Amino acid sequence: MPAPHAAPVPTLAEAAQWAPERIVEVVQANVALQRDMEAMRLEFAALKHQLEWFRRQLFGQKSEKRLVSADPAQMHLGELPIPNAQPEAPGKAVAGHTRRALRTDFAQDKDASALFFDETRVPVETITLANPETDGLAADQFEVIGEKVSHRLAQRPGSYVILKYVRPVIKRRDTQTIHCPAAPAGVIEGSRADVSFLVGLLLDKFAWHLPLYRQHQRLFDAGITVSRAWLTQLATQAAALLTPIYKAQLASIRASRVKAMDETPIKAGRAGPGKMKACYFWPVYGELHEICFPFFESRAHSNVEKVLGLKPVEGSVLLSDGYGAYETYASKTGLTHAQCWTHCRREFINAEAAEPELAAKALEFIGALYTVEAKIRDAKLKGEAKREYRLDHARPIVAAFFTWVQERLDAQGLLPSSPLTKALAYAHKRRAALEVFLADPEVPI
Repeated sequence: MPAPHAAPVPTLAEAAQWAPERIVEVVQANVALQRDMEAMRLEFAALKHQLEWFRRQLFGQKSEKRLVSADPAQMHLGELPIPNAQPEAPGKAVAGHTRRALRTDFAQDKDASALFFDETRVPVETITLANPETDGLAADQFEVIGEKVSHRLAQRPGSYVILKYVRPVIKRRDTQTIHCPAAPAGVIEGSRADVSFLVGLLLDKFAWHLPLYRQHQRLFDAGITVSRAWLTQLATQAAALLTPIYKAQLASIRASRVKAMDETPIKAGRAGPGKMKACYFWPVYGELHEICFPFFESRAHSNVEKVLGLKPVEGSVLLSDGYGAYETYASKTGLTHAQCWTHCRREFINAEAAEPELAAKALEFIGALYTVEAKIRDAKLKGEAKREYRLDHARPIVAAFFTWVQERLDAQGLLPSSPLTKALAYAHKRRAALEVFLADPEVPI
């Protein structure tokens, strides 16, 4: 494609001979060009931000945990590194330094009898070994003075068992009648699946993410021939049996004074050839640590009403993000709408690539709030003591944060579409909801 032809720059003498109409035309063209350049600059910044987001999803760290080095000269913001999954191996003192002891599968002092499992949950099969020294000896020729025990972890080829119920059929001689006891009733009427198999099927699928087709393969390898469709039917029927538990748990959540709610997308159902519909889970969390995952096909505001109802308990607080459905529900029912600092924090994390220094300042403020909450948990403060501690330590941080937010917005040094501008506007608009936790000790941040 050939390059566009650039008009030659006129000299001062040539420009002085232009008619007024020509001058106005050039000025208007220049203004339009600047407007187009500004639009292109905004679009470029937005596309660059999107590219950084996709790059982080593919190659970067998606965790929002902050790894802060322990600097004794800097205030601690409570953002400790992620702890190791296993406890650190014990150290062994060596002259001049401490050397880390090698990790083995033995307990300390090579005690093979030490337990590394829960005896109440793991079946133990005892195998008594014969002493070769007793071969050919009578029982009165030796004395057992003790025993040594060792444990080894083993695995059986299959974890399935067939329960064979034998029901005797009898004929009474006095009445000449035939009697046979009824077969034990199953959880699913007429099914060959025992309740233990149903529980294992659901746990393997939903807790350990083992698809039904893999469970089918495992059954086949264990010598059990069933159809995959049968496993699907069992999973559906067993899940339906949990409906009363789900309803009771959701009723308990509705009765909670402080509730938390969110919405998250999931692909489910067919929207067309080769396409799946975008649906939503609306997880809701109660005061007794109950959690339910209501499913809806849309993100409609009315879904909040369907889950929580229109008659919340007195003094209710709903903790959520900034989606308008929750604010609408709060206005309709009169409950207090609190918003969590995690979503506010996420906005500034998304702005790090565009404005690293300013985003880091905002994250420092929010990190200090999490430090206060960590100290509250360590001190096990509750009720009024927790509220007073928040007012004394968290309220000054919150006030300083929103003062800084207002200063940055007043400076007008950022583009309206800048990720940091959006983060500042997000926090500024939701200040009242973000400050609810200061007055209510039961509301988390």
